[in-house]
Amino acid sequence: MKQKSADVSDSEEELDPETHKKSLEKLKNIDPDFYNFLEENDGNLLNFDVDSEDDNSDKEDATEETVHKPGPLRGDSDESDFEDEDQKPVKGKISLKMVSQWQTELQSEGKIKLVTLTSVIKAFNAAMLRVTSEDGTSKGEYKVEGSSVFNAVIQMCVLYLPAAIKKYLGMEASGKDPQKCKHFVKIKGPLLSYLNDLLKLLGGVTSENILTVLLKHLHQMCVYVSCFGRISKQALKKLITLWSTGEETVRVLAFLSILRITRNQQQNLLDLVLKAMYMTYVKNCKFVSPSTWPGINFMRRSLVEMFTLDLNVSYQHVFLYIRQLAIHLRNAIVVQKIENRQAVYNWQFVNSLHLWANLLSVTSNKPQLQPLIYPLVMIITNTIKLVPTHQYYPLRFHCLEILMNLAKESDTFIPILPFLVEVLTSYDFNKKHKKVSMKPLDFSCILRLAKSQLMENGFKDAVIERLYALLLEYTANVSYSIAFPDITLLAVVQIKQFLKTCSVTNYTKKMRQLLEKIEENSKFIERERSKITFALNDEKMTTAWETSIKTKGTPLLTFFENWNKINKIQKRKKITKNDDLAGTLPMIKRPKISEELNKSNKENKGPLVLFPSDSEDDDDHFKVDDVGAVSVPKVKKQKKKKENKKKTKTIKAATNESEDDTIDNKDDIVQDLSVNDW
Repeated sequence: MKQKSADVSDSEEELDPETHKKSLEKLKNIDPDFYNFLEENDGNLLNFDVDSEDDNSDKEDATEETVHKPGPLRGDSDESDFEDEDQKPVKGKISLKMVSQWQTELQSEGKIKLVTLTSVIKAFNAAMLRVTSEDGTSKGEYKVEGSSVFNAVIQMCVLYLPAAIKKYLGMEASGKDPQKCKHFVKIKGPLLSYLNDLLKLLGGVTSENILTVLLKHLHQMCVYVSCFGRISKQALKKLITLWSTGEETVRVLAFLSILRITRNQQQNLLDLVLKAMYMTYVKNCKFVSPSTWPGINFMRRSLVEMFTLDLNVSYQHVFLYIRQLAIHLRNAIVVQKIENRQAVYNWQFVNSLHLWANLLSVTSNKPQLQPLIYPLVMIITNTIKLVPTHQYYPLRFHCLEILMNLAKESDTFIPILPFLVEVLTSYDFNKKHKKVSMKPLDFSCILRLAKSQLMENGFKDAVIERLYALLLEYTANVSYSIAFPDITLLAVVQIKQFLKTCSVTNYTKKMRQLLEKIEENSKFIERERSKITFALNDEKMTTAWETSIKTKGTPLLTFFENWNKINKIQKRKKITKNDDLAGTLPMIKRPKISEELNKSNKENKGPLVLFPSDSEDDDDHFKVDDVGAVSVPKVKKQKKKKENKKKTKTIKAATNESEDDTIDNKDDIVQDLSVNDW
């Protein structure tokens, strides 16, 4: 401020005396009282003559006392305060030495100082401002310049800050709530700032590796995130997005963080999290393909785990969402329009059914959600009946799979066999196909078949394969039931009817094998059932008997387990496409042959045989031209008469010996390939 006052005095000295005198005369006319006051207190200001510039300069040098000099200002002006608020001074640049010192203090075995923690958090904030601010400058106490310092600061916070905060709060041994620690009030502000910056950094990162590191760090900081309601909601919003769209490792870490934050504030956040996660699940399961299946399955399993945190809270959500599915189905049944049917026959609807069936299966030993099994089964069975045409066989099979898993896990009888054997009786498998498909259709990622696909022979093959697998699995699941012969009676009758009418050998062979296994198991149960002495309405004794039969093993269950092992191996082969790789072997190209081999080739006056070909014909051999490419030589017709067999044998032996000698001289870089190697 002293510099400023000096500038003001200089400007006053440089004023024109003539104009200054005129302004004082005006002041006398305008405000005579103020003029009199100046005349009494500072007469020198008013008593001066208008001279030339040279005279004025001489007078200034001679008599400096006659010139008015304002004294120094003793108060802080408003202007200086405004400048300080606008541009805070930077304390200093962060160096690698400073980071190393902080790192040592964070790892010290003694007491952790609050100053160290706040300095580290401010350094992290400075690193964030370097990335997020428009001009890349920090307005805080510290400034981060250079990528090495930036990386060092981030690495220090990720690796050492969580343990240091835990130690400072005294949570190492107790593991209590951070808010109950006596030092939490001191670190609350810096901690809130740090978590804000961490979420900003998490939102701006796209690299999977860096995301993984930051999510692991956030998982450690979840205890402190739960202390702030606003931060918790922001973190959950970001984590749910990563849980539904990220790479596999990112998804898992995001879910673990969601679970930890929700558990710490279960009463306040569980409703919000369940709703947000379900809506995200439905949004991201609209399209199903082999690449998206793993992600959808992971979301479904993790969402089931979230709903099992509190079944009383979950009941309200599950009841509401199952009711919504029922309303969509009712509208489709009552109003026979394409739009209403499409609201049911889509992947979002089917995946929702799958989710609730999984949840009811997992919680079958607890009573809270069991009343919802009946309405869910009714929705699934009526979904099958909505459009029971051949085009929607894939959807039928998906729904039946859901029912089979629900029946098995919840130990509930659900009539599934009628929907399976209905396919055998409702479709004519003797009908000739109009198109030939190289491979059978895969129903795992489709709900509806095109009309062109119905004309292919692959459609009938796929239907029989799927029916065989589902019938075998369901009958194996109930093979130890005391009522097995009665459950499978109608199915046996309809399979026999199919065998009489169907003329396709491949289809009848599979169904006959299945029929034999079912009948064998029925006879086994009947034999065991004839030995019982208790009444059939005695539930406890019946359950105990069925458990003993299951432990002992049934013929059908043993057959299914063996078949399932082979089927899994075949599925893995399809996924890895081993057969395709083995079918398309790479082309073999040979290196250039030296001039000596070419000379010997000329001397022998015939194509040089390097090695026998991989084809079945042993007489064909590869030859190498001047360029080095491999080709099959053209065999010239021999004009000479046939010689004795003995002579030809000796010549062949001689040539083979010479060829072996030449090959031994130079190692062959190409090894023999076989299908087994792939």
